Amino acid sequence: MRKLSFLTILLVLSVALPAWAGGPFNIRLPATASGLDPQAVTVIGAPQHHMTKKGEDLLDVARHYDLGWTEIGAMYRQWDPWLPPPNTNILIPTRWIVPTGRDAQIVVNTGEMRLYYFVNNGTQVYTYPIGMGVLDYKTPTGKFSVNQKKVNPDWHIPKQLQKKYEMAVMPAGPDNPMGAFKLGLNWGDYGIHGCNLPWAVGRLVSHGCTRLYPEDIKKLFAMVPMGTKVEYIYEPAKIGFQNGRVFLSVHDDVYFKIRSMLLHVMSLIEQKGLTGQVDMRKVLQVVEEQTGMPMDISRGAGDGGGLSLSQQSY
Repeated sequence: MRKLSFLTILLVLSVALPAWAGGPFNIRLPATASGLDPQAVTVIGAPQHHMTKKGEDLLDVARHYDLGWTEIGAMYRQWDPWLPPPNTNILIPTRWIVPTGRDAQIVVNTGEMRLYYFVNNGTQVYTYPIGMGVLDYKTPTGKFSVNQKKVNPDWHIPKQLQKKYEMAVMPAGPDNPMGAFKLGLNWGDYGIHGCNLPWAVGRLVSHGCTRLYPEDIKKLFAMVPMGTKVEYIYEPAKIGFQNGRVFLSVHDDVYFKIRSMLLHVMSLIEQKGLTGQVDMRKVLQVVEEQTGMPMDISRGAGDGGGLSLSQQSY
């Protein structure tokens, strides 16, 4: 019998839910840094379904579900993003693992091109997809804070691009890649802002800044106060918990920082004291496919939140 793909199994098991607009999602952080905490909830959201329409491209679908291009593209690598097959029921990967162990209210994980904003003493979180720095101008890791809030910001063009644009400062307008809102950081002229080209979200496009969809930056801008702590991290692989189960998500290593993703994941599992509680065949499959979708890697059959080994290898 033909072996079904991991993606096909996911499609069958997923439950159709209304589209989210960033949250908030309820979370409960683990009580300790290692071991499985049955009460912890660091996996948020759930997969959804979408029926593709004629003339619709995957970038349209991604934006509708508040995903970056990479999140959809990693699921359907074999498709032409501009010409997906119409009338096809596809899985929408609206499930994420929250980065933990940080004291900042905003955590930007460039390893998965996604921003997390923690509220209500860390019991809830909003999340939005991002665009970020190209390989020659990588968005760095580090700790910063919000020191400016600007509406219709000017763009102070990097010196190496001023000749191209024939100006040093671009005023607000439809050609300005800053968009309508900017959260400035105490890191030069860099910040978290909107964009004038929505396809930039989920891609390496900027000279270091963080770009959000116009509708997302508008919401985030209104919520975030001055002085908010911001931390940039690079974690393409994450481990999370839900319903007493262990989940793993693995994204593409877009900045080529990890020598071996499998060894990296194995190290994460060991550091968290979970070696005896995960199924290595599931771990290997998640690492190999690198869709970014959090998958249940626990030993034994799951409770509907993930896939059992027998379902994966049918």
